[in-house]
Amino acid sequence: MTQTSQRPLRVLAAMSGGVDSAVAAARAAEAGHDVTGVHLALSANPQSFRTGARGCCTIEDSRDARRAADVIGIPFYVWDLAERFREDVVEDFVAEYEAGRTPNPCLRCNEKIKFAALLDKALALGFDAVCTGHYATVVLGDDGNRELHRASDMAKDQSYVLGVLDERQLAHAMFPLGDTLTTKDEIRAEAERRNLAVAKKPDSHDICFIADGDTQGFLAGRLGGTVEGDILDESGTKLGTHEGAFGFTIGQRKGLRIGHPAADGKPRYVLDISPVNNTVTVGPVEALDVTALTAIRPRWCGTPPTGPGTYTAQLRAHGGETEVTAELIDGTLHVAFAEPVRGVAPGQAVVLYDGTRVVGSATIATTVRSTEAAVS
Repeated sequence: MTQTSQRPLRVLAAMSGGVDSAVAAARAAEAGHDVTGVHLALSANPQSFRTGARGCCTIEDSRDARRAADVIGIPFYVWDLAERFREDVVEDFVAEYEAGRTPNPCLRCNEKIKFAALLDKALALGFDAVCTGHYATVVLGDDGNRELHRASDMAKDQSYVLGVLDERQLAHAMFPLGDTLTTKDEIRAEAERRNLAVAKKPDSHDICFIADGDTQGFLAGRLGGTVEGDILDESGTKLGTHEGAFGFTIGQRKGLRIGHPAADGKPRYVLDISPVNNTVTVGPVEALDVTALTAIRPRWCGTPPTGPGTYTAQLRAHGGETEVTAELIDGTLHVAFAEPVRGVAPGQAVVLYDGTRVVGSATIATTVRSTEAAVS
């Protein structure tokens, strides 16, 4: 297999204002591609953006991206995708939490914004590819099809949040950092050598559209404020109250405020969230063990697999791999784990791998726990 983009291309570089996307744009230009930088304006009211570097969409970021483009020597534009971002990412995020699920907005942004809305606009304007600072690799398979693979450095690999890209999108994706066996410090050193002012800028964290990092407060404002409900144990006994089921995630330990310890003295974790009756069920950590799941809305990075297969799966952006068997049946992905895993929540993405190759991604709909399997 060989990496793609051997010939010069017209490239649209998505520049977030961070060091990774700036270095990616610089490398693309240095490789001889005709590069244009673009920063995505994702808020209808940019004056409300926070200052600092908690997220990736601050007002300062657009200025940092413009300065980086000036140093690289490429044209630069700001594109307004605020309405599309609100509909496809923010509203989806709120709706998923309201339904008791745990979404990944960065994954949805890659699917709906960077490699759908942005890519479609880029292709309409005559660009060949969209370049980002993600750590992943696109290679050309022996059959002529493009494949998404993990980055050379597993410590920085971001293929999980790109597992929603289909073959068409991969054909127009460029990740200049993906095959680089370097530390983040070396990427920063490269940015400094290139005189990019973002060399020492902190990495982005948190959800970019939640200004203060208070997810529960954000959701409360969107879902009608505090709605008190019950915290129950596995037998249905009331242990306490909460201020909205949307403020919890499966596997959560902190912030339960139950007020008294469990009979065995061990910590309790969120096991289930029921938005219908606004209850949260808690229990011992062992009750989080999951042996199987079903997932919907599969997206394949190439030809969909047929029949049952053995893969590894990743369940979180920074999680490890686990061995699974998986099969697509009537549009639903059925996954069984070789060993139980913990903290799997509906709404998260399960991404399947064959070695370093990303097979595809799907959204977790249901889980089967070890305790349930034992009872049945």
